[in-house]
Amino acid sequence: MNFRSLGNSEIAALQNQGCFSSEWSKISVSEKFSTDHIRNVRFLGEVKIGKLGGEIVTGEENKRVSGLFNCKIINCEIGDDVLIDNVHLIQNYRIRDRVIIENADTISVNGPSSFGNGFEVEALNEGGGRELLIFDKLSAQLAYILVCYRHDPVLIEAINRMIKEYARERTSETGNIGTGTQIVNSGSIYNVNIGEHASIRGASLLQNGTIVSNSHAPVLIGENVIARNFIVLSGSTIDGGALIDKCFVGQSVEIGKQFSSENSVFFANTEAFHGEAVSLFAGPYTVTHHKSSLLIAGMFSFFNAGSGTNQSNHMYKLGPVHQGIVERGSKTGSFTYMLWPSRIGAYSVVIGKNLTSFDTSDFPFSYINVDHERSILTPGMNLFTVGTRRDSEKWPRRDKRKDPQKSDLINFDFLSPYIIQKVAGSIKILNELYEKTPKKQESVLYKGIRIKRLMLKSTRKYYELALSIFIGNQIIRKLDQIEEINSVESIREGFSGSDTKVSDNWIDLAGMIAPGHVIQDLIRDIKSGSIKDLDEISAGLEHIHASYESYTWDWTTRLIYDLYEVDIKKIGTGQLIEMVTKWELDSIKLDKMILNDAAKEYDSSSKIGFGIDGDDAVVNQDFNAVRGNPEENKFIAGIKQEIDQIEEKAEKLKSILSGIS
Repeated sequence: MNFRSLGNSEIAALQNQGCFSSEWSKISVSEKFSTDHIRNVRFLGEVKIGKLGGEIVTGEENKRVSGLFNCKIINCEIGDDVLIDNVHLIQNYRIRDRVIIENADTISVNGPSSFGNGFEVEALNEGGGRELLIFDKLSAQLAYILVCYRHDPVLIEAINRMIKEYARERTSETGNIGTGTQIVNSGSIYNVNIGEHASIRGASLLQNGTIVSNSHAPVLIGENVIARNFIVLSGSTIDGGALIDKCFVGQSVEIGKQFSSENSVFFANTEAFHGEAVSLFAGPYTVTHHKSSLLIAGMFSFFNAGSGTNQSNHMYKLGPVHQGIVERGSKTGSFTYMLWPSRIGAYSVVIGKNLTSFDTSDFPFSYINVDHERSILTPGMNLFTVGTRRDSEKWPRRDKRKDPQKSDLINFDFLSPYIIQKVAGSIKILNELYEKTPKKQESVLYKGIRIKRLMLKSTRKYYELALSIFIGNQIIRKLDQIEEINSVESIREGFSGSDTKVSDNWIDLAGMIAPGHVIQDLIRDIKSGSIKDLDEISAGLEHIHASYESYTWDWTTRLIYDLYEVDIKKIGTGQLIEMVTKWELDSIKLDKMILNDAAKEYDSSSKIGFGIDGDDAVVNQDFNAVRGNPEENKFIAGIKQEIDQIEEKAEKLKSILSGIS
């Protein structure tokens, strides 16, 4: 935009309209500038003003006329059709086109600021030692590496050096308020960069932060919010009197209803209401909705906190130095207590007051409850519950991210190699424990938690079910990808892998599933200097994420050989028919177990409290009016439909394979 100096007549007109400047020569305007829409403005320092007087639309879809009224402006550049009305002070900002700032206190950049970039957050361990430098391009995966890999100081130093350099590049004495942003009825805003189309309505105080908002995924900062030392990414909402201090808020996160948080990070699609978080690492889809819940010094993802969930992070000795890990897909019942340090296996349910530290990461899909003050592990039982299936299906549907650029790399695969490696290990551990445990012994202690001896044998079948279904799923997927199955050679060719190294270990990097060795390769390149900046790290992680299917198949071929001694390069149609048949039977078996679990929600005990003043007939009528019947339930209907589809798919494939000599 080209600017010119004010003419004498324009200066006179502004003075007549209640405006003041100690140096009118420092005020410059666009070619289309008019004085008609400026009243009672105090200009100090250098101020540039674009075209005023055009129509702009407010958040309530009301049309307003742009202009500057009743405000004090110091060292600012103001774009076209900006409305600033009744603002005590706005200082050192570049205000883009069609911005509305109305009824606000002070909006100011006070000296050089990195706007929250490079600020240190004490995540996961309240006692320190896992400090995370936040910045406006941070992903859950990079945060996971920085927080969890403290055993590699060379790596941490290399990445932190990149983050500090990035923060220096973002440091400025001038802030930015992006095109289309609206700041209304708000208090003070100090050293905050604000992206496009953000909506700040009724916020009390924002200090030292960046709001990465855009037209695809606007950010809302709402009523009575106080936020200090923060980064907020696109599509997120912080509202309802939330208190945020030293926090990173990822994409499409919702925080509100008086939620309080400090030294915490929240990644994609997390929801945090009412309760409290301290040194929380909230991976994607962490959900806490209850006023009585506290999440402290823990790492979670795809997690649902029951009301009253709490964790103890110290023993009043050396201070708050303990931490906990709750792996993906787990949940807690009401008033669950967990003593840190502990580690909970994936897709587990934790109930009761657990007074000892334990590690159940070897046993996914487990129940953890308390019996006579002793924590008891029941392996595998959560595999066939309605809740687990519903959760695994709802997460992809509830991805609220609208930004074309997704920061967090999320893998929604339910039975992934990460889970299946645990499943295979669980079977081996249960076998060993069963063989070694005397029949007279009621339970066995494993990594701090008790497992009843009878469960060592009976629960293995659940893990074997998951293992069979995973292998079948992979075989079916590869068969579907073959354009024309006309010979066993065409199948073997379609089944060929990449001939790359197969990982012995898979990891879950806060939502992203990857082979351990490729992450180590990335780390090696970071430490050697081959990867030079944060964008290259992001590109490396994205490449690994995009290669998931290829890595998975290579690993599956080795798993098939280890379990069945079948070389995928020499596989025959008879072996394939066996695998498809086993997949069909086991998949249908699991679905029927889930249907049986769903049926419990329609039994007589579920009807207690219905038909309050009537007989059994009224109870049933009232229950059906409120809850419906099993035949009409969408989830149950979906499982039944899936069973039909499994049978149809298996029959089709077996027919094709039988026709190949």
